[in-house]
Amino acid sequence: MGGIFSILTSIFGIFMIVGAILVILNDNQDSGRKIAWILIIGILPVIGLILYFVFGLNFRKPGLFKVRNREFLETFEMRASDRTKALLFGDDQEKKIRERYRSLSRLLKRDSGLTVCENNEIEIITSGERKLEALVSDLLAAKHHIHFEYFYFLKDDGSRKIKNLLMQKAREGVKVRFIHENIANITIWEGYYNEMKEAGVEVVKFTNPNIFLLSKFNYRDHRKIVVIDGKIGYTGGMNIGDDYFFRWRDTHTRITGNAVASLQYCFLNSWITSGGKIEGNLDEFFPESVEVNDDKLVQIIPDEPDREFPILHMGAVWTASHSSRYLYIQTPYFVPPEPLMLALKSAALKGCDVRLMVPEKADLFFMGPANKSFYQECLEAGIRIFEKGGRFIHAKTLVSDDYLSIIGSANMDCRSLELSYEINSYIYSEEVAKKNRRIFLDDLKECREITLEEWKKRPWYHKISQALMRLFAPLL
Repeated sequence: MGGIFSILTSIFGIFMIVGAILVILNDNQDSGRKIAWILIIGILPVIGLILYFVFGLNFRKPGLFKVRNREFLETFEMRASDRTKALLFGDDQEKKIRERYRSLSRLLKRDSGLTVCENNEIEIITSGERKLEALVSDLLAAKHHIHFEYFYFLKDDGSRKIKNLLMQKAREGVKVRFIHENIANITIWEGYYNEMKEAGVEVVKFTNPNIFLLSKFNYRDHRKIVVIDGKIGYTGGMNIGDDYFFRWRDTHTRITGNAVASLQYCFLNSWITSGGKIEGNLDEFFPESVEVNDDKLVQIIPDEPDREFPILHMGAVWTASHSSRYLYIQTPYFVPPEPLMLALKSAALKGCDVRLMVPEKADLFFMGPANKSFYQECLEAGIRIFEKGGRFIHAKTLVSDDYLSIIGSANMDCRSLELSYEINSYIYSEEVAKKNRRIFLDDLKECREITLEEWKKRPWYHKISQALMRLFAPLL
């Protein structure tokens, strides 16, 4: 009897392995990602199958977004006015951006429908202290509502200051809605959020995985969004925590103007889809007029794994492919998917000044070798690489040709561009681009450039560790 059971178990195991490999081969994901998963399953069949089920399944299928977000889409369609819909989805502003970039705007709009918004004032924040100061001031002035959505909302001094302020405003009668990414913050006990609920803050978890839906663990809400009274918005790379406020070098934006409506739309989508409730007409969250002193053009673009296309990946590829003079990139994690790597090399080979800035020392032990595993092919193509010392650089920015700036939550890696819920701001402005270029050049003062000649002389054991990490780079 035991022999028959053993045979059946073996047959079932083989069936599962073959089935998983067929699913992987039939998927439309990056070929490097396929090879990595097949390698893991081949070396460690049982553990590999479990890891693939939890971390590898591809949810980017046609129509899945509409299924998962049906309640929000139906709510918005019924309870938002034509004015609000025109503000978010109209085409009138596209002609105001330079003709060369209109195809990018249309590409980015393909999935979410969110359009270019005019009449925006933008503050580029490169200091965590400045973000904390501005955010506290704006929260204190809130009258109607505060909406918060963050990947990390920690328990240190800076985080508690914001938490206490949210509770204070809720007690004053301001409607405070708070989305927390429960998987990333798994070490924070429920009591931390219960204190907020008792003060009147409405709190929802972004994901609720169970034993039957373990694959949800791999799809996390990496966005950073604040919307105050529908008039002021924050988004970018900084989470809520002391590293971001006091120790790291990061980039964030404070936006006033029409683009705040797009941030609001993204938040409300996350809120309702995660189980939050909204009563009444949605137009109260989209004020008719917001007074600003500038006219910047901004397009807010969300991405998530259940949309049909990896739109932020496509946007990065478009930017690299169409940059002619320069393309400056800052990212803490540089593990680009194949199409983006090819676009970056192509840009450099055609004569574009492509520069990449990454941390000298990664915050995660495996990301250092992973980042460096791409250095040689970048250097051989003419991409200049700068490792920044001093404060760890957590910024996720691209600036190109003194016109296009991209600032957001998405790193230049497979996790951000394929798996996570992200949000980026595309800013079409010569003034903003020149400012971002100056920021990049100022950061170069704390950088050391890596040359190809130097890189080829690195120790053999570094080469081995980097080669091994390169095998698994598509999974990071």
